Amino acid sequence: MRTALLLSMILISPLKVQGTAIDYDYDIDMHGESFLMTQDTYCMALNIYHESRSENVAGKFAVADVVVNRLNDRRYPNTICGVIYDAELKPSWKDPTKEVPVRNRCQFSWYCDGKPDEPTEQDAWNESILVAHQLIFEGRMEGITEGATHYHTTYVEPYWATSLDLVGHIGTHIFYREN
Repeated sequence: MRTALLLSMILISPLKVQGTAIDYDYDIDMHGESFLMTQDTYCMALNIYHESRSENVAGKFAVADVVVNRLNDRRYPNTICGVIYDAELKPSWKDPTKEVPVRNRCQFSWYCDGKPDEPTEQDAWNESILVAHQLIFEGRMEGITEGATHYHTTYVEPYWATSLDLVGHIGTHIFYREN
């Protein structure tokens, strides 16, 4: 309930906002209320939701901070959505005119795991939207990962981890920075 109240305070916008400095692209329904959010906020919230929905708030901000760090690095795409959806693509077997991500060839595993991406846990989704908005528009907790560009959960050992500089642990994630 607290999250919904905070969200209603930050996401209420006039319905006609196209052509302004910020284009609001996503209309979401929350507890019977309609809110608008930017495409970058939606992409960031979706990534926070899938990568860290069971984390504490610091863990959620840390996952989001890695996206911002990549956004500010010339080796990665120059939009939040571009960073999140950076993947090797192939033609879909259902529709060869549509490209889909190759399994295990994405920057963020949820994007190419073959499962539906639509959030199903409303409270976790609401909190993900709040964290995304606060980081993007207020800079809250920006820099929490000290420039980390990679992370993984504590229960996996990816091949690339030994080639990067360890930054530290936040929640159930271990963060690294490229040399």
